[in-house]
Amino acid sequence: MLVVLILAGVLFTLGWVFGVALKARLAFLAALWAAMVGAHLALPVGHPFRQGTGGDVRPWLLLAILALAVWAYRAILQALRRRARQHEAQTMPEVKKPLFSEAELNRYARHLMLREVGGPGQRKLKEAKVLVIGAGGLGSPLLLYLAAAGVGTIGVIDDDGVESSNLQRQIIHNDRTVGMPKVFSAQEQMEALNPFITVKPYHRRLTEEDAATLFPEYDLILDGTDNFDTRYMANRVAVKTGKPLIAAAITQWEGQIALYDPARGGPCFECVFPTRPAPGLVPSCAEAGVIAPLPGVMGSMMAMEAVKLLTGAGEPLRGAMLIYDGLYAETRRITIKPRSDCPVCHKA
Repeated sequence: MLVVLILAGVLFTLGWVFGVALKARLAFLAALWAAMVGAHLALPVGHPFRQGTGGDVRPWLLLAILALAVWAYRAILQALRRRARQHEAQTMPEVKKPLFSEAELNRYARHLMLREVGGPGQRKLKEAKVLVIGAGGLGSPLLLYLAAAGVGTIGVIDDDGVESSNLQRQIIHNDRTVGMPKVFSAQEQMEALNPFITVKPYHRRLTEEDAATLFPEYDLILDGTDNFDTRYMANRVAVKTGKPLIAAAITQWEGQIALYDPARGGPCFECVFPTRPAPGLVPSCAEAGVIAPLPGVMGSMMAMEAVKLLTGAGEPLRGAMLIYDGLYAETRRITIKPRSDCPVCHKA
């Protein structure tokens, strides 16, 4: 009997070495046991095979009882472990994944040190969704600083491609991306600057239908466009959807910026500019020129106002306009108020 058991053990081990499944090896042992029991029951007493394999069927039956006892013991242990794990999962408090990784905490350390921002403010930035209209002069520094500050989701919409004449002031693009759509060139630089954000590029001109679909998905709209049709349209949709709108404009050496937020007591863009300028009265940058650092100054101001608004720090430019004159290094802040007869926001 011992020889048979040793042989069975050797075959079982060889099966494990050659990768035979456990169920197949157990089935082999069960078949061998059944053959031994069948032989002992079928052969007469004193038969040489019976004498060489234990002489009686009882040792084989005892072996089966021991094997069943071991199997039952293991099954009970496994059941107890499952119950213990279930109980632990039900009674132990859920361990939440930290909002910021160690790398993010190091990246935003200078924000976390600011009393007005700190951890709660950085959390608001990470959870914020911001849509930027235009990836040109104003959009370039704006997008870079929003990405660097850790704004979690940044959408950018623009239908233009990068041209070599843009590179004098549109610092998010470079000579290698000339010919590439601006939104994808901007996305590449933003994700290289901060891999912990999500950038959503929309390579198309913003229509009123698109605005009505996109604006509700975002917490804040930033307008860095250079044409009045888009500015007035973005203002209308922002008012309709109750979204705050930060808009800036530049020409030559001067720029202006304001927060238009009638849903929270401020004026809208059309309150301040009820009629658009006559053709030719306000030339574009392509027609009048613009000094290279000016978009950086005003775009950075837009990013600053966005961070303040999202974190609740300081006093945003709601009901105020900041006018910057780069040629003479002068800054003026003027008060702007809602108009009761404004056709866009008088009911907002």
